Amino acid sequence: MRHLGYAITGHRAQGITVDTAHTVVTATTTRENFYVAMTRGRHGNHAYVATDTADDAHVAPHPSDNPDATARSVLYGVLQHVGAELSAHETITVEQDRWGSIGQLAAEYETIAQAGQHDRWASLLETSGLTEGQVDVVLGSDAYAALSAEFRRAEANHHDLDDLLPRLVRARGLSDADDIASVLHHRIARATARPAGSGRTRQTPRLIAGLIPHAAGVTDPEMHAALVERQQLIEQRANAVLTQDLDEGAPWTSALGRTPADATTAGAWRRFGQVVAAYRDRYQITDDTPFGTVAGSDAQKIDAARAENALKRAKQLSQQTPNTEQPDLTIETRHGRTL
Repeated sequence: MRHLGYAITGHRAQGITVDTAHTVVTATTTRENFYVAMTRGRHGNHAYVATDTADDAHVAPHPSDNPDATARSVLYGVLQHVGAELSAHETITVEQDRWGSIGQLAAEYETIAQAGQHDRWASLLETSGLTEGQVDVVLGSDAYAALSAEFRRAEANHHDLDDLLPRLVRARGLSDADDIASVLHHRIARATARPAGSGRTRQTPRLIAGLIPHAAGVTDPEMHAALVERQQLIEQRANAVLTQDLDEGAPWTSALGRTPADATTAGAWRRFGQVVAAYRDRYQITDDTPFGTVAGSDAQKIDAARAENALKRAKQLSQQTPNTEQPDLTIETRHGRTL
């Protein structure tokens, strides 16, 4: 004989035991309720994940920050969604950690960089061969932020934009482009897919903590000082996160291999380890594996490729003997793009 039960909330399910439990999971579910709901069944516990739940009031951010939510991304968000109340001390600690994270500092750095480089990029566009009207359209486009970030990335890879952009503008007309900023972004990305120079002339990309393109040419004293301050904080944070994880024996650090005995090699090994630590801190990776779940946004995919290559270099150095030839330490994506 079977007994049917009515749907109840996770809160009311505490203390109840049933033969099988069936749980509806949404982006607003807390991990505490999820745990309770998934431990009520004696013989089976099943989760049904809603990936298209309406949120007309916009009270919760989408778990994957894009419209293509998956069951996995929703569950990941649930596991990060703590519903238990924190003590005053815990709240202060969490807030300090969040505002001091590389994710927060990098966002501040990029926002300041975009403002600080605005006049410079405007001048670059004005001398690129675009008409005055086209320059205004580009600067007012929703895609301008991505274009300015691409300018910064290309310059960090030592490309000469004063020479490159005019050539890309002349290469093909833009009169029929729906969004000139998007078209230029695509052309710049393709043209700078490989590093400036080759062989011995290739220079190391100017990246903060191995991830964030350095913003050059900011002349405003206050903005320049703000960028320098955040650069230092990002690098200090990456060093602190790696030190803490190594000291505590965090599972992901085993992927780095042993610390090299040679001091110089150990220093390089640690710098590569800091790139992985910075990536984890920037994207709040708590998984035991170095990179957690598959990266979502294009920006995170680029950073993931940088961190993966840094991890590979760290492993090479951990296996190196004093007489082993130094490996090539240039970091590139699997598609050949310099990072």
